[in-house]
Amino acid sequence: MKTSIKFTSFLAVALMTAFGAFAQEKTVMVGGAEMYPNKNIIENAVNSKDHTTLVAAVKAAGLVETLSGTGPFTVFAPVNAAFAALPAGTVDNLLKPENKATLTSVLTYHVIPGKVDSKSVAKMIKDGNGKAMAKTAQGAELTFSMDGKDLIVTDAKGNKGKVTIADVYQSNGVIHVIDKVLMP
Repeated sequence: MKTSIKFTSFLAVALMTAFGAFAQEKTVMVGGAEMYPNKNIIENAVNSKDHTTLVAAVKAAGLVETLSGTGPFTVFAPVNAAFAALPAGTVDNLLKPENKATLTSVLTYHVIPGKVDSKSVAKMIKDGNGKAMAKTAQGAELTFSMDGKDLIVTDAKGNKGKVTIADVYQSNGVIHVIDKVLMP
């Protein structure tokens, strides 16, 4: 009887812990689709109507398997309009097979190894007196700052993007939707 009570108590605590953790990482709407925290970055991104260009680029660069992996990864995901705002022909040129290395460099510049949510970035900015830097999977750094309540990401060329949707949790990391394509 005591073993049964202990097991039942253990099971109750385990279930409360699991449901409590799941409640903290809820689904978020991105590009007209729900992003589920129990799916990986690729499984969610393919459903966002706002990220079709990014998904095509990830496929062309051969990064699907990597971003489907265990991670964790923090991805700053540019929307289609961000790619459309690049100079004419840039996306088409990057998607050519002979430019795979350049495309991979641009895409991995949008990825920070680890799971970095907006609270962590805000703390880094506060601790850095208004500015924080993080090394990307590509090897260069991104700079973070705040503009009022907006989280701003600045690339190596000084281009600034705004996080429009933060903390889209995935099973293998977190996505932050941004309005610019960042360039190393």
